[in-house]
Amino acid sequence: MKFLSIRELKSKSAQVWKELPAQKEMILTSNGRPIAMLSSINESNLEKVLKAFRLARATNAVAAIQYESTGQGTDKISMDEIDAEIQAVRDERKS
Repeated sequence: MKFLSIRELKSKSAQVWKELPAQKEMILTSNGRPIAMLSSINESNLEKVLKAFRLARATNAVAAIQYESTGQGTDKISMDEIDAEIQAVRDERKS
């Protein structure tokens, strides 16, 4: 996988677009840190790529929530406690 800086993208954009299909992905960096990913797509695989990307993003979000929950100890809450929390929020919204 190729890494390129924002400066390289600006100065060599034609070359980057030419190389992207062969590279498949390129990581865009700012001050040496990754900030974005360029991915080669086409009309025939656009929907599949978007679906896979969104699924990966959602999976990552769930994993982050689970990790945070474990750190806070809320991963040990019982179903009764969860139901009580939900009911309390619903009651609060009604009033």
